[in-house]
Amino acid sequence: METGISDLLAFRREMLDESKDENGFVQEQDILRDVLPLMLDSKRVDSEDTSESYFLAEQGDVKVNSYSVNESGERIQIFLVDEQFIDETLENEELLVSQRADYEKQFKRAVRFVKMSISKKLVIQDSDNTKALAAHFAFPEGLSQFDVIEIFLVTLSATVSFKGVEPQPRSIRYEEDSISVTFESNGETIQKEILLLREVVDLNFLYSVVSSRGNREPLEINFKKTFGYNLEVLKAAEEDKFRSYLSVLSADTLADLYKRYSSRLLEKNVRSFLQFKGTNKGIRDTIKNEPERFIAYNNGLTITASKSKIVEHRRVLYIESLSDLQIVNGGQTTASIYFSRKDGFDVSKVRVMAKINIVDEADSIDDLTSKISKYSNTQTRVSDVDLRSRSPELVKLKALSESVTTPKGDKWFFERAKGEFNTKVRIAGSNSARLKREYPIERRFTKEQLAKYYTAWGDTPHLVKKGGEKVFRLFIESISLETGRRFLEIDRNFYEKLVSLIIIFRRYEKIYGQGKYSMGQLRSAVIPYSLSVLYNYSDGSSENGNFNLSLIWKNGGLQEDLEEYSKSLLILVNNLVKKYSASEDYGEYAKKEELWSSIKKSVELEEFMSTFASKSILEKYTI
Repeated sequence: METGISDLLAFRREMLDESKDENGFVQEQDILRDVLPLMLDSKRVDSEDTSESYFLAEQGDVKVNSYSVNESGERIQIFLVDEQFIDETLENEELLVSQRADYEKQFKRAVRFVKMSISKKLVIQDSDNTKALAAHFAFPEGLSQFDVIEIFLVTLSATVSFKGVEPQPRSIRYEEDSISVTFESNGETIQKEILLLREVVDLNFLYSVVSSRGNREPLEINFKKTFGYNLEVLKAAEEDKFRSYLSVLSADTLADLYKRYSSRLLEKNVRSFLQFKGTNKGIRDTIKNEPERFIAYNNGLTITASKSKIVEHRRVLYIESLSDLQIVNGGQTTASIYFSRKDGFDVSKVRVMAKINIVDEADSIDDLTSKISKYSNTQTRVSDVDLRSRSPELVKLKALSESVTTPKGDKWFFERAKGEFNTKVRIAGSNSARLKREYPIERRFTKEQLAKYYTAWGDTPHLVKKGGEKVFRLFIESISLETGRRFLEIDRNFYEKLVSLIIIFRRYEKIYGQGKYSMGQLRSAVIPYSLSVLYNYSDGSSENGNFNLSLIWKNGGLQEDLEEYSKSLLILVNNLVKKYSASEDYGEYAKKEELWSSIKKSVELEEFMSTFASKSILEKYTI
């Protein structure tokens, strides 16, 4: 079914309604909060967590809202919200954008921020969290680290074409650009081109992610257009709806692919959650000492795709383009080659054997990639858990959410599949308002959210801060029978505990605040760290009893004394994150276990937990 303009505008209305604060105002950061999980689902980002860094300077027309550094560390992503399209008074006609220049004007605001940071022309107060973002571009460390700057323009406008009788949705894409930088490193002058990517995250994009119910937009790569050459291949097998080719890829081709597309290449790779930055020592040693023999020592890559354009020239076959390209086996090889080249290794003599499998049907390619991963991954043990919505544990949780009522007579809506609630709202038609009243946004949660909320009650707040697939895999492995070590039963008690943890986490978000009324700009780090403190002094301690989460379940919230105490705890942890961070980029450093270890052992925390207030709270709320 084709998407119409009316669908996009109705979806915008839903997003605005769900992004209002307690006073009924739509906030830019709340829009971004709702958009980021969709960007994670489409694999544009590695995590839904970003570092808030709102900066607006009318003079020079400069603006950014937030940023993040990707999992492997070579790409910095900047998020910019177009404030004009969150105005609820706009007429439908004013929400339609057809000119590339309209979006270009917005992108330039973030590009100016980057360039002014590089030239140290920005004036930012020391207390402003944006200073950490600007510092990434102002000093050699950041300029050396980042090979890619990716800017996402988040806009609640519909991109259309007016060529027909009626306006029709369309996409506007931007060619890649670069920013030239020169800096001193170890007494040497370095000149470097940083790749600049820009993408419009509009209503068209967001609605597509939701309506696809978790089926990600295929990654399409045109080798001729992107890299200037086609891939020479040899046909190895052909049958109905399946073809297989062999190819020898240069290391530069692989490194360029990883630089341009990063983790999007690896989304079906069972090892894509592993940390690649350290790279494989054996691969690096071979590149350094015996590059010509790399192809002999390495197992090569297995690549899958759903569509291809094959051309023949002088009886030689070439692949011009692939759709839904995924590196199913060989992700570590790809990333290791990229980081080896980045570290100055000569990869010009390195070649890698690749097996390229093309399957014409989407269901078949999912089955193929699953079996390739299962049968060929023996180097690193990876648990065989189902990370999709059909996981049996998630199915059980869904059934519980539909049957269990809280002591106050409410139900929670567990959105097991992407877009499930909005689909129900559309089907409800005239009863949609009743459905929204029955399940307000504060009583709805997705599978990614529940992983974050549940995992925060533990001893790994730094992993919660990373978010994305890392924390979701951690959650699934903790409750899955497939790991062979499950000690939890997915029953009503588990569900009540889960809802209680959601209530605490979300209440902590309210207590910490957001924007100019917040304690600071470290909410996404401070909350899981604070919950881990409570956990370590209750369930995680041999001296105290377990925290009585059933009180939260019965009351549907925090009692006044616990709320006041929690505020003091959040303030303390906020200060400790800043004090014990070894980097001025507090948000990024909060993803490291070293910070949690320092805070856990700190004198300040020990003194706080020894106070009469702390002892009274623990005595009252533990059993």
